[in-house]
Amino acid sequence: MTNNRNTKSEAKSPLYHAYTVRDGKEGQKGFWIRIGSFFAHDDGEGGTLLLDALPIDGRVVPHAQG
Repeated sequence: MTNNRNTKSEAKSPLYHAYTVRDGKEGQKGFWIRIGSFFAHDDGEGGTLLLDALPIDGRVVPHAQG
């Protein structure tokens, strides 16, 4: 009897990384701080956002990987 289930979980790469963008000092560019990752569900219906930190201003900016 064979088992068709995949017992070893495959590591997925995130579809997006989540960033918060902080303004730079006067005359300087802002800087991006990575605060999490977004993984798409296998069925193509949505996904999971995993945050390692919360942005102070409440704004999360996604950036596609690739």
